[in-house]
Amino acid sequence: MFYRRKIILALLQLFDGQLDKIRLQKLLFLFANKQGKAEYDFIPYKFGCYSYSANADMTAMVTRGFLNEDEKTFTKKDPTDYLKQLKPADLKLLQEVKANYGKMSANALMKHTYINFPFYAIKSEVAENILSQEELEKVTKAKPKSNKTVLFTIGYEGISLEEYLVRLLKNDVKVLVDVRNNPLSMKYGFSKSQLKKYCASVGIDYMHIPEVGIQSDQRQELNTQSDYDKLFAVYRKNNLSKTTTSQNEILKLLKQHKRIALTCFEANICQCHRKHLAEAIEALPGFDYEVKHI
Repeated sequence: MFYRRKIILALLQLFDGQLDKIRLQKLLFLFANKQGKAEYDFIPYKFGCYSYSANADMTAMVTRGFLNEDEKTFTKKDPTDYLKQLKPADLKLLQEVKANYGKMSANALMKHTYINFPFYAIKSEVAENILSQEELEKVTKAKPKSNKTVLFTIGYEGISLEEYLVRLLKNDVKVLVDVRNNPLSMKYGFSKSQLKKYCASVGIDYMHIPEVGIQSDQRQELNTQSDYDKLFAVYRKNNLSKTTTSQNEILKLLKQHKRIALTCFEANICQCHRKHLAEAIEALPGFDYEVKHI
């Protein structure tokens, strides 16, 4: 079993085996916020901080018989003592979370996280009901806003779905342009239908333009930077020279929405075709904007 799932089971165990879903997400957030390297990352969502990955893990544990789920709660079904299986530092943190926040209701936990982590309240549907005007103003100030037109690029290698979405939100990206030829991924959240859904959940539009991607059979045996450079030389010659219509479509999106991001897999921009695509768009007539890799 993944260690991160043991943390969820141990957290439930501390609360007599059952927590309602909102409290569970908030308590898990408060725990993760104190970890050196968090097991779960979070996004601002309907009721504040939320982890799609944690929810996916809980759904998987329901399927495998470790948890029960109803509309409002998760209940630990597995009798194993998971507290004994945690690292001492994590056990201590969980116990501190229970001591400090364990008696708080769902509303109290939402208010606490909204006040102390206002960025995670920027998408909340209930903030106006539980925060004062002064507290709401802090949430408004925490919402990233920019009128500057920027063409961003972003890769999802090595980061969680939540961290990826937060990067987009913190850069006030309006449209995500998927430039993979084949938008499938073994990594949770990054296949086309999933990514489109998760982007929509935080108010970001998604588009797929496969024509400017590189076919998977061309991406074999990429072991050195020299291998990548040879691939991209072929890409510039055989693809970019023939896809100016798609490139102009992206430029049109940029002019319309001001802040869009090209996305593919690689974290290293020098090993991803999106760098060369961005440079081709930058060279188009009428481009007078910043390009930024995030």
